[in-house]
Amino acid sequence: MVKQPLRAFGLWWGLGFGLVVFVFYQSLTPTPVELSQLQNSDKLGHFLAYFMLMSWFVQLYQRRAHLLLLLLFTLMGISIEILQGQSSYRLFELGDIAANSLGALFAWGLAGSAYATLLLRAERVSGQRG
Repeated sequence: MVKQPLRAFGLWWGLGFGLVVFVFYQSLTPTPVELSQLQNSDKLGHFLAYFMLMSWFVQLYQRRAHLLLLLLFTLMGISIEILQGQSSYRLFELGDIAANSLGALFAWGLAGSAYATLLLRAERVSGQRG
């Protein structure tokens, strides 16, 4: 995958990896952090988590890698659901897979816009001032 020309690529990648670890933890722990008591809010949480992951990583890699990232995050969501189904304390839910995939897909759709260059632009602005 071709990286974006980010000065702090390692830092940005490390933060993104931390997000991936957090999603795995939240998805596989018996006691995940509850963000809301609203009915079906977990689907919104799934959507937002995968939207955030995809949004972050499309900023680290150039456009030609974005479809691969979409595939990887979709497979990650499916794999986590399979692991949940094999546990005694979590459930396999097709709705979660759909929410995960839609979140990643929505971010992928935005990846062709200026939205996907926020980190690059932020580094350029901070480099001009510092």
